[in-house]
Amino acid sequence: MNYNYRYRLRPSDALEEQLAWTVDTCRQVYNHFLHRLNRTDDTSAYSEQKLLPSLKKWWSDLKGVHSKVLQKVVQRLYDNLSTLRERKEKGYRVGTLKWKAPGEYRSFTYSQSGFKLKNTGGRTRLWLSKLGEIPLTFH
Repeated sequence: MNYNYRYRLRPSDALEEQLAWTVDTCRQVYNHFLHRLNRTDDTSAYSEQKLLPSLKKWWSDLKGVHSKVLQKVVQRLYDNLSTLRERKEKGYRVGTLKWKAPGEYRSFTYSQSGFKLKNTGGRTRLWLSKLGEIPLTFH
């Protein structure tokens, strides 16, 4: 069984603003690839993820977000699409994927790399690539 642990973050005001900026940038990337998905046929998550480096060249804000986070945004879109498809096959009435408004996209995911738990000086901190160290509170 896999467990997902949740911890309370205690970021500074500047870091909290940077985290909010990262979430908003991920939301914009999600909406961008949703628009591409609606316009093109026969795409896959992998083929869309391969477009991210070229997208970073003209969308300079993406350089401030870790590459694995952006890949997980694209994967999240295609996971949502496959969930809709599975529910439709089971006979449920499903709609389409919707454009995400600023308050509707609330998280981002690091996978494999780009993060570390550090325990220096008695305080546990979460280090995120391109963001820095964030103090944690264990429950």
